[in-house]
Amino acid sequence: MKLPSNDRARWLAQHIVPHERAIRSWLARRTHDLDIDDIVQEMYARLASVENAENIRNPRQYAAQTAISIALNLARHARVVPMIPIGDFEELGLASLEPSPERAVNSQDELKELENTLRELPPLCRTAFLLRRVDGLSQKEVAEKLGISVKTVEKYMARSVRFLIQAYGRGGADGAQVSKSGAGAVEDDRTQLRR
Repeated sequence: MKLPSNDRARWLAQHIVPHERAIRSWLARRTHDLDIDDIVQEMYARLASVENAENIRNPRQYAAQTAISIALNLARHARVVPMIPIGDFEELGLASLEPSPERAVNSQDELKELENTLRELPPLCRTAFLLRRVDGLSQKEVAEKLGISVKTVEKYMARSVRFLIQAYGRGGADGAQVSKSGAGAVEDDRTQLRR
């Protein structure tokens, strides 16, 4: 067996060893018939053999999932049904950092809808809003960039926010769900903003 390099040993010491106690504790509560030392030793062996550990974005999650996989394999081979409730993964901080494919598509659709809605704002008003809310510029910076007064930026921001509240409603209701009288107000405001 090839021994891990000094760099790999440092990476393990820095990113995995601090989480070993939590992983052992989690395993002890759920894998009563398995040897935790064997699981942890196998976890370290697998982590030491990873081609490029620097690409692992969340070492704690990766190590814990490796240990869980080892425990499940050992339990399967021992013909023991593992008692690992799925909800407990969050306890270890294992909730995935990546959105699900469904959530990613939904987010893209929501952003496209927001982009289309923002197109209904007058160009200067929309630009001021995007510079403030997306680019994070101060009102003074937006005013300088657009060659308008800070007071005008404040007015554009208020109009944009009021427009979005009317378009999407309070509490997340979209324009299709706004009451009939509310929908008229949205159209009136959109007409007024275009002027």
